[in-house]
Amino acid sequence: MLHITESAAEQLRSLAAERSLTDAQALRLSVDKGGCAGLQYGMEFGEKQDGDDICADHGAHVFVDGGSKEYLDGCTLDYTDDLTGAGFRIINPRAARSCGCGTSFEPAAETHH
Repeated sequence: MLHITESAAEQLRSLAAERSLTDAQALRLSVDKGGCAGLQYGMEFGEKQDGDDICADHGAHVFVDGGSKEYLDGCTLDYTDDLTGAGFRIINPRAARSCGCGTSFEPAAETHH
């Protein structure tokens, strides 16, 4: 299961109101091949797809791509607004390494297919 911090939930609720999203729409997270560390996180607003999980915390929800569940299980979605920039970040305790941009990672050996 993916955890959502209060900061991320607050930003998700704000963006949902700003974009007039319905309850059937939310931030959808996925993991795809690419990026400088092998796998990269994908984030887009959209509708739930077949096989997606719904994760909810602090009054907000996200959809997790069905094929990405194993990579996102145990991760935390956070939102930060600091000197290095503002945005959503995935905190992945099972990543063997992450790149400097923070959007790609190499999974630990046990998460490979």
